[in-house]
Amino acid sequence: MINIKRVFLVFLSFVICFELILRMFGFCNAPLYYASPKYEYMTLPNQNGKRFGNSYYFNEFSQRSGSPSKKKKRILGIGDSVINGGVPTDQDSLATTILSETTNFQWLNISAGSWGPDNIAAYLSDFGTFEAEKMILVCSSHDSHDNMDFSPVVGVHPSYPNNQYSLAILELFERYLLPRIFGGEGYKGNENVIKNGLTFNSGFDSLLKIASRHRVDLVIYLHPEQSEIEMGKYHVQGVEIVEWAEKHNIKIIKGLDNGFSQNDFRDNIHLNEKGQRKLAVVLKERLNL
Repeated sequence: MINIKRVFLVFLSFVICFELILRMFGFCNAPLYYASPKYEYMTLPNQNGKRFGNSYYFNEFSQRSGSPSKKKKRILGIGDSVINGGVPTDQDSLATTILSETTNFQWLNISAGSWGPDNIAAYLSDFGTFEAEKMILVCSSHDSHDNMDFSPVVGVHPSYPNNQYSLAILELFERYLLPRIFGGEGYKGNENVIKNGLTFNSGFDSLLKIASRHRVDLVIYLHPEQSEIEMGKYHVQGVEIVEWAEKHNIKIIKGLDNGFSQNDFRDNIHLNEKGQRKLAVVLKERLNL
């Protein structure tokens, strides 16, 4: 005869062990976000942790880097999830971290998933340029029309949580397993909010004005997607960014000209650790640091 109590205790023990194992892997420890009426959203300041084996931390200004140093000159690495890396990229493997360690500059990583130039410009208008000498905008072709629309995403889209899950098992099923089985926003290769701006992103002009006002050199790094590497050229929206940079005499570094391959990517857009290291080398060489 089945001992119901014993079966229940065995099942409960399994659930508790599974919960603890998931927490060891970083479940219930995702970076959290806040909504902004000016730049849509940003990670909460003063966060650090480990998730899926990778460490992350955000300073008091929500930047994915250490606090601004008084001992080193500064460069701003600004952009979206490409330079941010997300939780699949360990803090020490970020191009900005590598550059901070291998150059005489501290690189402040000011970025968030799916940010466009207008998000960045709005953030810098609030916080300033941190006495930086250069701003390096890491952008992709789609950023030319990735305009802010202030659709609510914090606490709505699973990639922008404002609270931790109470149970790791619940997070596993709700955020990962069920969307993968039934479809939905929770399972995405690219943690981006899809935006379809009809006009060229005004943030490019705004960043140029900010750079001019603060006497900071603005440089663009145009990051290629895997599909562009296959074609050997940028999409039409990428061409718009190149034309804008040339029109305004802005230095532009093209990833397509610097030997990136599909082995440097973890998906169509985002770089793996090898790609982050290569990005650091390219920026260091092209900026003569």
